[in-house]
Amino acid sequence: MRELPLTYKITFTSEALSSHFFLFFPLRTMTISPLPHHVAIIMDGNGRWAKARLLPRAAGHRRGVSALECITESAARAGVKVLTVFAFSSENWARPKAEVTMLMKLFASSLKDWAQPLKEAGVALRVVGDKTAFSDELNEVIAETERETAGGTRMTLNVAANYGGRWDMIQATKAVLAKGKELTPEAIEAELTVPAVDLMVRTGGEYRISNFLLWQSAYAEIFISDVLWPEFNEANFLQALTWYSQRERRFGRTSEQLEQTGN
Repeated sequence: MRELPLTYKITFTSEALSSHFFLFFPLRTMTISPLPHHVAIIMDGNGRWAKARLLPRAAGHRRGVSALECITESAARAGVKVLTVFAFSSENWARPKAEVTMLMKLFASSLKDWAQPLKEAGVALRVVGDKTAFSDELNEVIAETERETAGGTRMTLNVAANYGGRWDMIQATKAVLAKGKELTPEAIEAELTVPAVDLMVRTGGEYRISNFLLWQSAYAEIFISDVLWPEFNEANFLQALTWYSQRERRFGRTSEQLEQTGN
């Protein structure tokens, strides 16, 4: 990987996110350009992290929540406008019942803890996915957290739960047809749960996207990190952003065309 130096000019000071919630790193000045507008993360490795330490899987998931808090802060401070994380796939219901029950409880408690700090930080939280499978209690917590943080304009944090990329495309197609519109790429994109992804990050060293944001990732740059999610930190995230800034995004064009247009 070709390393390029970071240039420094943006100062993060009192606008850092709420210390009631987020883990803080030393203040720094930084800019990475171009910066991805939308970063999506497949948070993989909680179970393997716990197993390597002879801990129950629940310990890995709890540590994973701390990692998410850290990366949410890092993304907002760096200037990312949309962060979408894969918290629970539509296939994860096949996991042991005890683990699924624990994950639902952890999800609800985390949302309750996050509502006020995210609101203060200007981060809007949305849960995307098929929420009909969740309990009434969990759906109430989701709705309340979304209401509390709806005014956030600094960054949008999308938590994908009971989500699948194929489900997203099907629900978008149904929505277009229900409105009596013609099926076009533009019409479908308007009904998808989240916008197009610029940078897809997967932790844990696996080389697949696991039915996550299939349509939206058509032209995403994909960064694979060997670091397990519970240990993924700001330095790892900034490495992914720097790698992205070095990519040449052609969207079907040639390098020569990009040079001619300056894009």
